[in-house]
Amino acid sequence: MKKKEKSIKFNLIMNMLLTTSAFIFPLVTFPYITRVLLPEGNGKIAFANSVINYFSMFAMLGIPTYGIRACAQVRDDREQLSKTAHEIWMINGIMTVIAYAVLAVAMLVVPRFQEESILLLVCSLSMILNFAAMEWLYKALECYTYITFRSLAFKVLAVMAMFAFVHTKEDYIKYAGIVVLANTGYGVLNLFNLRNHITFRRFKDYQIRRHLKPVFIFFAMTVATTIYSNLDVTMLGFMRDNAEVGYYDVAVKIKVILVNVVTSLGAVLLPRTSYYVEMKMDKEFRAVSGKALEFVTVLAIPLTVGFTIMAKQCILFLSGNAYLPSVTPMRVIMPTLILIGASNVFGVQMLVPLGREKLVLYSECAGAVTDIILNAICIPKYGAAGAAFGTVMAEAVVLIVQVASLKDVAIEIIQKLEIWKIILSVMAGGAVMELIQKKNEIGTFLMLTVCFAAFWAIYGLMLFIFRERVLLEILETIKHGRKKIGE
Repeated sequence: MKKKEKSIKFNLIMNMLLTTSAFIFPLVTFPYITRVLLPEGNGKIAFANSVINYFSMFAMLGIPTYGIRACAQVRDDREQLSKTAHEIWMINGIMTVIAYAVLAVAMLVVPRFQEESILLLVCSLSMILNFAAMEWLYKALECYTYITFRSLAFKVLAVMAMFAFVHTKEDYIKYAGIVVLANTGYGVLNLFNLRNHITFRRFKDYQIRRHLKPVFIFFAMTVATTIYSNLDVTMLGFMRDNAEVGYYDVAVKIKVILVNVVTSLGAVLLPRTSYYVEMKMDKEFRAVSGKALEFVTVLAIPLTVGFTIMAKQCILFLSGNAYLPSVTPMRVIMPTLILIGASNVFGVQMLVPLGREKLVLYSECAGAVTDIILNAICIPKYGAAGAAFGTVMAEAVVLIVQVASLKDVAIEIIQKLEIWKIILSVMAGGAVMELIQKKNEIGTFLMLTVCFAAFWAIYGLMLFIFRERVLLEILETIKHGRKKIGE
């Protein structure tokens, strides 16, 4: 068991490196792309991606999550693993073909889609690459070293391609293709690497039906999630202009980057918690889930406060003066870091491995309904800020339903949190950040650097003084990192 815990820590390091790359990529591209493409160009790409996300969701069903669980449960048996992977892949392939057929019809009958048909087709390449990638298999096998360095390579290639080919606002289609390369281009590489993990011989007794019920449950979960996480952009595209979508997209992209940081541990824990449940290791399951929630709170609360305070400077640095209307929606949407981080623990890391994915579905349906209603009310009057508010409320509803579903287990884990240590530490760091902000004579980049450096220094120092468990464990891991990896 000790060995497994070390594996989790190593996977977390790899995934944090992956998350860091996801942070650096837009940090490098944002200042350039937002200024070249302007709000209208960025709005077109955001709208096209929001549309393709629906078709991609249909193509993938609930496979990205279900595939991890199903393959993790049989990962010690290569024959069973290969057969399971084949069955899930077949479902994915059939649904991808159907998704493309529906997309073709939609592009013929919807005028808004006809306007940007080439852009939509370019963005749709992600569906083919996702099918080829079988990313769920690699995550089930906890191949995080491979995943990390492969993704880093494609992001570097994408950055180079961006500077080489995107120079004017008319190059937005080229940039859309580069984004596809950065996010899903590794699918081709994954396809060639599959022989290292599964066999390709045909099995006589494929049992595709056994996957259909759980896959469609996960699909319904994905539909609900996509509605409240993606519908705001789509509704903005129909109810407001491309510029408004562009403003909102900047705020959302910053949020997504930070959410990836907050949920980085959860990404490596799903296969492990699924394994614990399958082996009936309840104590280990609860311990890992509790640590995950601690990790989320230690990261999410300071990130929420810090980026809310520094929203204007972040927007100015990343996108320029043209995107100042993005400041308000960014501030409104920041609490989702805490809400999504916590629901990732209770939903994906606890309810899903326990086989209670229907409860996750119910929570996400409640969130989707909330989002639709609030978007319809708030977007016409408040635009991007209204869409952000709808998203926050939707995520809050999701979390409440999930916590209520877990009852005593959730309460037990929450009660062990040392929230007061985090809140006091954040207040101290935030106060220092506010004081520094008053020095308006320094530049935007320098302001951001000094403010965040001071904030995290004060925050970390206060946590250390309070002897906060997560920080102490991280410091201990760093101290003995080399020794542990060598064991």
